Amino acid sequence: MGNVTERRNRVRHFFAGLGPGLITGAADDDPSGISTYSVAGASFGYGFLWTALFSFPLMVAVQLMCARLGMVTGRGLAGVVRRRYPRWVLWGTCALLLIANIINIGADLAGMAEATEMVSHVSAKLWTPVFALVIISFLFFTDYRHIAHIFKWLTLVLFCYVVTAFLVHPELARTLHATFVPQVRWSRDSLATLVGILGTTISPYLFFWQAAQEVEEDRNRGRTTLAQRRGATDGELNRSFIDVMTGMFFSNFVMYFIILTTAVTLHAHGQNRITTAQQAAEALRPLAGNAAYWLFTLGIIGTGMLGVPVLAGGCAYAIGEAGAWRASFSDKPLGHGKRFYAVICVAMLVGLALDFLGLNAVSMLFWAAVINGVLSPPLIAVVVLLSSDQKVMGDRVSPRLLRWLGWATAAVMTLAAGGMFWTWNS
Repeated sequence: MGNVTERRNRVRHFFAGLGPGLITGAADDDPSGISTYSVAGASFGYGFLWTALFSFPLMVAVQLMCARLGMVTGRGLAGVVRRRYPRWVLWGTCALLLIANIINIGADLAGMAEATEMVSHVSAKLWTPVFALVIISFLFFTDYRHIAHIFKWLTLVLFCYVVTAFLVHPELARTLHATFVPQVRWSRDSLATLVGILGTTISPYLFFWQAAQEVEEDRNRGRTTLAQRRGATDGELNRSFIDVMTGMFFSNFVMYFIILTTAVTLHAHGQNRITTAQQAAEALRPLAGNAAYWLFTLGIIGTGMLGVPVLAGGCAYAIGEAGAWRASFSDKPLGHGKRFYAVICVAMLVGLALDFLGLNAVSMLFWAAVINGVLSPPLIAVVVLLSSDQKVMGDRVSPRLLRWLGWATAAVMTLAAGGMFWTWNS
């Protein structure tokens, strides 16, 4: 009995220690991610399974460097850039983030609305502003941590892809081969899908969010001044390592099974082009039957409710830190947090406006991921340079392995984007 209790306590202690990394990993599987992985599986079958293993160490390295920046400097990413680099670098990085995030907000809202239309038969044009208003209201009138806690449970619906994958009996030999042997076709669609997968797993908004949330964690522990937040102990860095590793593993675990499930259920039956939420939801039919649409919708809403606040909050953190004014979800919207919440509202409204341009929701979700993949490399380079700089990090500069992986990530994403543009022009 004592051993059982001890094991339970260890498990409880482990999950209690998880924070920014877990939320970041959960938010990474947003509607744009689900759509991109579904498109990859439906269009190319097993072909992109290898990206789950390949991208895992890359995304862990980048997110760890962002976490270390926030923990050691006591500032968010934009705040560190403001202190270290010229203004054109600062506002250039913020511009890249805003472009990627606002497009992603619009795409995620559109995806949530279309999935809800599928089960409610009420037009997505009506659902889109409803979701935007609900999210803004949550952020204004309650604590984001409470929202995240609630909707993290909804994201567990995504494990239905795991169950479905086993129910439909994928070919073991093909699955193992595709998991460990990279396959990339030199074609526009294949390279665009690769860029989209990398862009939705290694996204600009996650960099800013991770660093800012480490600062928020310190504030919650009573470290309200910059001097109190500066520096990090070995124990704190180890905790962050476990947190980030767990969050990124969760993200890629779900990614792997979405690709596998759609490969076996959609691609194998000739449904190679996903253009509607109904088509994407069909992947879950072997498990849920007619309830597949409901499961898909719950997953999209849950991940959207996690992802959209992170996207809008990332914009607000970046602008606030760049402008040298306090940026925190702990402030009240009508008090010290006026400007912070104003940025959130503007980002949400601009993203919402994109949804009325008549774009297809699934295509918008996919191309939002591709845009993230194109815009990420310069931001990754900034993260690597900052986390390697002794003037910024002191004796807590990132280990050599993290730096190598960071540069490798920027190089791989740049080459993939370059190949995509090359195939478009040839």
